[in-house]
Amino acid sequence: MAGTNDNTGYKIWAVDNVVYGPVDLRVLVGWIQEQRVLAGTWIFLEQAESWQKAADVPELRTFFKPQAPPVSARGAEVNAPLIPGIKPGMLRRVKIFGEMNDQQLGRFVQFMEVQQVRQWTEIVKQGSTGDAMYLVLEGELRVRLMIGNKETILVTLAVGEFFGEISLFDHGPRSADVVANQDSVLLKISARTFQELVTQAPELATSFLLAICRTLAGRIRADDKRIRDSIAFARTAAGSF
Repeated sequence: MAGTNDNTGYKIWAVDNVVYGPVDLRVLVGWIQEQRVLAGTWIFLEQAESWQKAADVPELRTFFKPQAPPVSARGAEVNAPLIPGIKPGMLRRVKIFGEMNDQQLGRFVQFMEVQQVRQWTEIVKQGSTGDAMYLVLEGELRVRLMIGNKETILVTLAVGEFFGEISLFDHGPRSADVVANQDSVLLKISARTFQELVTQAPELATSFLLAICRTLAGRIRADDKRIRDSIAFARTAAGSF
């Protein structure tokens, strides 16, 4: 690619309506090789101040074989997102991403990975070493305890919720099992990768942690209320005898 200016900035428009970048040519080529940017993905060239399909960008043409782009039933081109497995709008379903703008979200999810899990899959097991946090993008999970071979469901996790956050801070044993009630899509961030996020993008890590803390504070208040209600009910019942 002689004559190419590696300082040119590129932005990438993904199907989840997030603009990623700007990135340099080296990073963009890496994404092409990983198939995170395809021939039909829209690229913004900062020098030319225009959007072009990746296969039409002169310095990128060599990376794409000449072939007709895939077409959906409605005739619209099908572009894969930068993170395989994520459909349009799925990231915005996660509550703790609510205060991140598109650019912050685009940077953040590069530190995460997608997991497709089938119904009845056990994602984490009670007593195993915790090493990752998970966010629910699609589907439904249940958190359970097995006591005397009998299942006790603690909570059901729906789209937008998360679990395993303590693993980002220590590698202690998991306190419960988490099982998929239906086919689900999860976003995973490992403790090791989170440490990379803290080092490379501390402002994103701070925003993420604050969002987790706010959610946990809400859970604690709800648990406190349940305990108070249970104690009040028990005292009322005892006084009636």
